[in-house]
Amino acid sequence: MPSAPQKVQFQDLGTLAYGPAWALQEGLFQESLNTKSTNRNKLENDRVRTTDHLLFVEHPHVYTLGKSGDMAHLLLNHHQLKEIDAEFFPIDRGGDITYHGPGQLVGYPILDLDHYFTDIHRYLRTLEEVILLTLADYGIEGTRSPGETGVWLDVGTPFARKICAMGVRASRWVTMHGWAFNVNTDLRYFEYIIPCGIRDKAVTSLQKELKKPVDIEEVKERVKKHFCAEFGVILV
Repeated sequence: MPSAPQKVQFQDLGTLAYGPAWALQEGLFQESLNTKSTNRNKLENDRVRTTDHLLFVEHPHVYTLGKSGDMAHLLLNHHQLKEIDAEFFPIDRGGDITYHGPGQLVGYPILDLDHYFTDIHRYLRTLEEVILLTLADYGIEGTRSPGETGVWLDVGTPFARKICAMGVRASRWVTMHGWAFNVNTDLRYFEYIIPCGIRDKAVTSLQKELKKPVDIEEVKERVKKHFCAEFGVILV
C-alpha cells in the first residue's frame, strides 16, 4: 500500500520585513533540528516526526549577502541605502548578494530532506524545476546555467538573464532560505548590486518578459501546484 503524501505546512506571510521573516524561518528550522537531536536518543517507534514548512512572502526593499559573498558586490553605502528605502542583511545562506522587494515571490521551504532525498544538489535542481514549470505555464522557456544556481533565460547567448535567484542553508538535512522569483519586480534595484556576483548577465522578470503586469496570486497557485508535484507533497 503506497504511503500517504508528506504534508507541508503552508503560510503566505503577505508583505513582511526581512528581519521578522528570517526570525520565523530560523525558529522553524531550529525546531526541526531540535526534534532530530531528541530523536537520536529514542527508539524508532518513539521518534517524533519533524514538520515541514513552505513560506511565501514579499519583502520591502532589501539586499541580502550570503556567507561566501563579497561586500564589494553591494554598490551602495549605508546612507545611499537609506535614500532608496532599502535594508541590508548579511545572512547564513549560500550564494552571493541578491535583492528582495515588492512584486517578487520569495519562497522559503523549511524541509527535512530525510523525508525526500538527502542530496542538496538534487534539492536545488528540484526547486529550479518548480520555477521552470511555472515559466512554461506562461509560454516562457527557462533553463539552467551550468555552474550557476537559479533559473535563467537565453543561456549561452548575449541576452542571458536571470529570472529567479536561489540560495539555501542546510544542517542535518533540514533546509531554510530558498528562491526569489521576479514577477512584477522593479528591476532598477538590481542596478545597485552585482547580482549573485555575476557581472556579465542581466536580470529580468515575468512582467518584463510578458510585457504586462502579472497576477501574482495566480503565480503563487502555479508555483504551489508544481512544488507539490515535484516533491510529492500536499500543502496544509
